[in-house]
Amino acid sequence: MSFEIGNALVSPNSSSINNKNIVFLSFLGFCWLLIVSVLRPYKHTRLKFHVFTLIYKHLISVLLFSALGVFIWMLLQDFHLPRLQLFYTFLLFWIFGCTWRTAAVVLLKIYRANGNNTLNYVIVGYNDTSQRIKRFYDQHPEFGYKFYGYFDELSATNKPLIRGDYSVLNQLLASNQIDTVYCCIPRVGHPLLKDMVEKSNTASYKVKLVVDFAFFFSQAPSLEFHGITPVISLSSEFLDYSKEYISKRLFDVIFSSSILLLGFPIFLLLGLITKLTSKGPVIFSQDRTGQWGKKFKIYKFRSMYVGARLGHSEGTLDKRITPWGRFLRKTRLDELPQFYNVLRGDMSVVGPRPLADYDVKTLMDESPDDFKLILSVKPGITSIGQVKFGYAGSPDEIKRRLRYDLLYLNKISFFFDMWLIMKTMVIMIKKQGK
Repeated sequence: MSFEIGNALVSPNSSSINNKNIVFLSFLGFCWLLIVSVLRPYKHTRLKFHVFTLIYKHLISVLLFSALGVFIWMLLQDFHLPRLQLFYTFLLFWIFGCTWRTAAVVLLKIYRANGNNTLNYVIVGYNDTSQRIKRFYDQHPEFGYKFYGYFDELSATNKPLIRGDYSVLNQLLASNQIDTVYCCIPRVGHPLLKDMVEKSNTASYKVKLVVDFAFFFSQAPSLEFHGITPVISLSSEFLDYSKEYISKRLFDVIFSSSILLLGFPIFLLLGLITKLTSKGPVIFSQDRTGQWGKKFKIYKFRSMYVGARLGHSEGTLDKRITPWGRFLRKTRLDELPQFYNVLRGDMSVVGPRPLADYDVKTLMDESPDDFKLILSVKPGITSIGQVKFGYAGSPDEIKRRLRYDLLYLNKISFFFDMWLIMKTMVIMIKKQGK
């Protein structure tokens, strides 16, 4: 169909199908079957059955399909097919494929959300993790999973909440009514469950292990293999690699030096306006906590009136902030002197935001583990928390921003740093800073 439409677009009055075209289409059909059998773009689980996933797989398949088609077209020049027709053919093939995939996903999700084409599942072990699994499927009926109850060792506490113990579970599994069993650690160690896992290889149900990694994720884990044994490292290892450390420091020096040299006229202009619009020094300095708890003085263009009480910002309506200072904060221009901190080695261009003393006390009292972890890298001028959240105006906002900054420990790379810098520039241009 896409071939015929492509022909109609290029040569409206010519015949779309002849013997040579049939041969060419036969080659294309064989190529598509070969690509589908190798890439298997239609193979997916219910949880990964998303429009964008299918379209992405279809795009990869069509690109490879187009490359093979062009190769065949170049080998067999006697087909005399216009190049533009070939382009339209593959483009329309991709568009039609995206259209019916989108329709199929939407219709199937609606069909499953109405209680059709469901899979039955049970959860072994009753705890916070198992309840999150159930809540997830309750919130996503489009996946088509039907809950058949919790199973655990009976106790006075859980008896009203679970369907039965492990013997009842085995009877239910023997009836072939269950498709998936979610086992929450540490319940999987029970002998009856070991037997259930062994039987699953020949039974109609699948067993899935559920591990609560919430704590591990907050510790910036990395997975490595000792032979065939997987080992999870719970400490940030970025600074253990001298190559990455040196390349990040080299970038910091080059980038901050360039900003300080090329932006010197802008620095003078901002300093002059700061001096003329309110009494006081141009540069504001404050003690901050850096890498490994080392104290240093951070530098900014002053945005508050002299003598203002130090503490958390109250947002754009904060009366301590001067009118000019409000503009500096919205555009993040008040942070520019911190490139001097970067050049000195106190900070990095990208990294978790440095914390003031009153913030340190809050985190040490309420999130000591997270605070110690965030000190493993140099603080930065911009960060995930600064881009996604902005300035923190209360202890609760500090903790929320810290959650974002903790993610950086798993994402440290040159390209991710570039992405954060570009996002920060967008915020500056749009004046979206707080």
